[in-house]
Formats: sequence, C-alpha cells, structure tokens
Amino acid sequence: MGNKRVFLDFEKPLQDIYEEIKETEEELSKASSPTEKAKLKRRLNSLKRKYETTAKEINASLTPWLRVQLSRHPNRPQFLDYVSTIFQDFFELHGDRGGFDDPSMVTGIAKLESYTVVLIGQQKGKTTKERQYRNFGMNNPEGYRKALRAMKLAERFSFPVITFIDTPGAFPGIEAEERGQAYAIARNLYEMSRLRTPIICVIIGEGASGGALGIGVGDILLMMENTWFAVISPESCSSILWRSWDFKEKAAEILRLTAQDLYKYGIVDEIVPEPAGGAHHDPEGAAQILRGTLIKHLKSLLKLPQEELLRRRWLKYRRFGAYMEDSTLYTSFPIDNVPELKREYGTRTNGSAGTK
Repeated sequence: MGNKRVFLDFEKPLQDIYEEIKETEEELSKASSPTEKAKLKRRLNSLKRKYETTAKEINASLTPWLRVQLSRHPNRPQFLDYVSTIFQDFFELHGDRGGFDDPSMVTGIAKLESYTVVLIGQQKGKTTKERQYRNFGMNNPEGYRKALRAMKLAERFSFPVITFIDTPGAFPGIEAEERGQAYAIARNLYEMSRLRTPIICVIIGEGASGGALGIGVGDILLMMENTWFAVISPESCSSILWRSWDFKEKAAEILRLTAQDLYKYGIVDEIVPEPAGGAHHDPEGAAQILRGTLIKHLKSLLKLPQEELLRRRWLKYRRFGAYMEDSTLYTSFPIDNVPELKREYGTRTNGSAGTK
C-alpha cells in the first residue's frame, strides 16, 4: 500500500498541508539542537491537526459526484490490499472448473482471528499492465462461476463468505455474452439468496450494475464511506438521458448512489467510516476500521441458527421496493399475506417501508 500520494483537484488544500508536513518532518530529521527540535515538533503537531480539520471540512461538503471520484482514486486500497492487511494465511483458489480462470475475480480461503473464511473480491489492478491483466475489474462469466464455486465450498464446510465489491460493471464484450454472462450473474443471485452459510458483502470502491450484484447478495451489506452502488454509472446515465457526459454530476445526484443515501433508504446495513481524507490517504487505517466491523458482524451472524439466518436474509430482500404514498404502504407483493414481514418491517418509515 505504499504508493506515492496523489491528490485530486478538490483536495488541493490537503495537498498544501501535506507538503508542509513532509517538509517539516525532513527539517526535524536534520535538526540538531533540542530547542529547534521542540519547535519543529510543535509545528508538526499543529499541521497534523490542521490536516485532519481540513479533511473533515472537505468530507462534509462532498457531493455525490466527488464521492464517485474518490471511489476511483488511484491510491484507493483494492481487494488484495485488504487481504494482506486484515487476513492471515490467504490461499488463492483458481478456476471455475469449466476450463477458465478470470483474474479480475479473486477467490480464496483465509483466517480472520480464529475464523476460517472464504474471500471473494474484484481486483482492478494498479499499473497499466496489471489493469490489463485484471481487465480493469470487469468480470467475465467465468469469474462469477469461480465465485460460485468458492461459495459452494464455503457452504460445504460451513465457512462464512466475505465478498469485496469494486467494479465498473461486468465485462460487456460479445464474447462474455456468448459464454453466458447474464445467466452467470443471475445464477449467483439465486444461489447467494439461499446459501446456507453467513455472507457479508463490502463495497470498497465502485459498485456498478449487475457486475456488483453478482457477488452482492448477503446477510449484511457494508459500504465504505466514499463508495457508490447503483444500477448504472453517472457517465452512462448522463449519456442515456441527456446524450452527453456533461451532466454526470447531475446524474450522480439523482441516482442516490452514495453510501449515505442507501443507508437512509435501508439498502445498506452500515457505513464503514474512512480515515481523515479518505481510505486512499491512509489505507492501513481504513483496513483496521474495516477489520473491526467485519469481526463484529461475523460474530453476530455465527450465533444464528442456519434456518434463522436464511429467514432473515429472505426478509431483508423482500422488504426492498416498498414505498410510502399518501401515508399508505405499497409494495410489489401483498404484505398482509406475509405476517413475518409485516411484523418485522411494517413500521419502517425511512423510505423502504412504513405503516398504514
């Protein structure tokens, strides 16, 4: 995770302070007298406090489009970065047992504290060569089949599954369609909805379209603070609605794709906070925050009997799509015919369900 720090245009105030911090640290390393060292330490502490304050101010004013930009930041930690920091003894599993292996979908077995878990994640790559090898995080159907193979292995041995979502979308090439892209994603949705082991899904960057959904059905859905999750990217939405990419900022606003929006609507179970300035400025810190969140939810899910786990997962997805209109609850199915659903979710008023 030791890449050279990059700042986006709207992060310019942070860049100025960061450069001052580096200059002061260099001066401190060369200082000889105790008086000079004490003076430089005070200055350094003041600059670090200023950096955190400025980062919080920038974060408070972020628009949806700016969060989209942060989710794509070149320094943002990717799946394998989190694997090396959070987990131990990672052993990668290759192949879909059908003759293919998709490098953009990485699967394997690892340890998280005393728990053995199955990890599935989308890897974009960082260098030009690696991005080409990983297909920029755009999965082919064999990637989803490889993920399903790993899930079935987890189910067989009662290992929890943790998926890491970071993709601009499933690969849209003709060859992917010929090999069954749509079916591969749909099959994963079906299998994940009934997989008899806990599933935690984490959006660590971009969560676009069916490419994200293909490994995005689970008991708990987490989103890092500066990520997005939507059926389409702001640029593509803009090109469809306005025949131009010039309205991508407006599209990002109306798509309600941020973690904050989706948490409000009951889609996301928890927003994982990022260090000051974002995960791209402190990958190690971001990984430690995520680690604690994963352990918390893992312990909670593992206490549930298998049938209760599946029941809660079913209820979780059945309530999606309910909405309020003239103080009356409307859904795409007769809620009165599902007493459990009415009892558990009939009183929600955050936009996903409510009462008459």
